[in-house]
This record gives sequence, structure tokens and C-alpha cells, in this order.
Amino acid sequence: MEYRNLGKSGLKVPVLSFGAGTFGGSGPLFGAWGTTDATEARRLVDICLEAGVNLFDTADVYSAGASEEVLGQAIRGRRPDVLISTKMSLPMGDGPADAGSSRSRLIRATEDALRRLGTDYIDLLQLHAFDAATPVEEVLSTLDGLVSSGKVRYVGASNFAGWELMKSLAAAERGGHPRYVAHQVYYSLVGRDYEWELMPLGADQGVGALVWSPLGWGRLTGKVRRGVALPQQSRLHQTAEFGPPVDDEKLFSIVDVLDALAEETGKSVPQIAISWLLGRPTVSSVIIGARNEEQLRQNLGAVGWSLNREQIARLDAASTATAPYPYFPYRRQDAFARLNPPPV
Repeated sequence: MEYRNLGKSGLKVPVLSFGAGTFGGSGPLFGAWGTTDATEARRLVDICLEAGVNLFDTADVYSAGASEEVLGQAIRGRRPDVLISTKMSLPMGDGPADAGSSRSRLIRATEDALRRLGTDYIDLLQLHAFDAATPVEEVLSTLDGLVSSGKVRYVGASNFAGWELMKSLAAAERGGHPRYVAHQVYYSLVGRDYEWELMPLGADQGVGALVWSPLGWGRLTGKVRRGVALPQQSRLHQTAEFGPPVDDEKLFSIVDVLDALAEETGKSVPQIAISWLLGRPTVSSVIIGARNEEQLRQNLGAVGWSLNREQIARLDAASTATAPYPYFPYRRQDAFARLNPPPV
């Protein structure tokens, strides 16, 4: 397993990390992801640690805290061997204090997460969404206090817009608070929007990407192809409406290339899709999920080899998309492109 620094921090993380959204799954979204209990979760954690995957990502909103509880049970007795990442800020109830990143909300949510996880510290605490109703100075000073108290080691963000992330980083610099070292983002061959603004920002500011849904919300598993009915067991039947939109024709064109590369390399479609991500700028770790041992071992096969330049170029060509304004004018004109090259 390869390890990389998480952004500009000293924290070493594996290039593959495990997403525990399938743990304790319930409800229309998380129940479709998986319903892994503590016994099954411990087996998956065993396999991860054997492979060198020691970073486990969860969130308080995953099955209303059940994911954190099951993860806590699965790592019991080996806390020093693992890194825990969890997220908060999304609604956990209907009350006015049940969402957001206010001081009272973050402190209470952190205490709740520590209790559910059965630990006294969180390695990486990420804000699951930007709270525009709370001053960033309040958010950052609260996170500073959690770090100073030893309850949190590093802080990050998830799904922030570029201006939201940059505003937070600038405020942290002014106030002498811990800076976000990670940004958990959606990024895949069928969703490359991360590249337009967030990737250059991450490269400039030293913020490492933790990639969620690297298989395009289950569309790059090798089971979704042109002219073939969606498999009955696919979770897309239940979850497509919750995930990022994807143009079918674009998806099928990418899968055509993935199929060809699978023939050439002897690797699976998911392994190739994940390998492509591991070569992208600013990516510190790709979060893989699995409902069972077979899926996990399959995804772990994405490391230990690499695509060649010609193969990467074919995937780039199939998956590229026109950049939104204000980026596209400069990328369509050679003179401007030399002044403002794309982040690849």
C-alpha cells in the first residue's frame, strides 16, 4: 500500500481508504448501500488492515449514527492501528440546533461522535457542508478548541464550493487557527467537475482530496453498459435520484474504453477507474466501499500497478467535458491556454 501526506499536513494516509457508509445501513439511501453489522464489519476491517488500509471514513448522518457505532465496535481493541475520519454539520434532527456548524452544535456533535465511536479522539474531523449562517471565525475557533483539547487531530471540509473553502482557509490564516488539510469531494471518470476550480485551489493551498464515490455512484462497476438492462441487484434502482447526475451516452462511451482497457490489462473495470483517479493531482486517498468481502478485495486490486500514458490519455479523452464559465474561454484558445493550463 502506498501512503501519501494528507494535503500539506504531516498525516500519512493510504491511497485507498474505506468508507463505512454501508455499516449499520438503514433507510432508503443507506439501507440500499449496505446493512453490515458489527461482526461483518470487523471482518472487513481485518482485510483492510492486512492490505495496509488503515483510514476509515464515516459520518454522523450515515444511518443516524449507526455507521459510527458499528465502526467503533469493529475497531475495538485496536484503536492505535487505525485512523478515523468522520463528518458533521448535516441535519441530525428537526430542531434548530440539530444542523450546521455553530459552536454549540460542533461541540455537541463531536461529543456524540466520540461516544458512538468508542474513542477519545478523532483523527480527521470534516465539516459535511458549509454553514453560511455561522461566521467562519466561530467555526474555526471552535475547531481550534477541539484540536487543542486533544479530541480532534486534523480538520477538513466536504463538498465545499471554491469560495467557501478559500474563505475558510483565509480566515484560519488570519486567526492562527488550524487549516483544513482535506477536502472530501466527488470525483470520478463520469464526474470531473472537481478539476475546474477545486483541484487548482487544493494544489495551491495544500488541501488534499479524499475522493468519495470513485465509481460514479455505482455506474462504473462494469455492470452498466450500452444496450444492457440495469442489473436487478444494482443499488441504482433505489439510489440514482440521490446521487450526481450522469449523461448516459457519456457514461457508455467511457465504459467502452474501460472495457477495452480491461481486456488489455487483465484488470477489472472498477480497478481501472480507481487507478485513473490515483494518478490525478491533489488526490491523497480514494475512498472505497464494499458490502462484502468479495467487493472489498476486488477494489483493493486497484493498487500495485498503474496504467500507461497512452491508456490514461484514452480515458482522459473519453471522459473530458467542456469547462463551465469562466474557465472554458481560456481553454479553447491556445495563447490563453499556455497562460492558464488545465490542472492535469
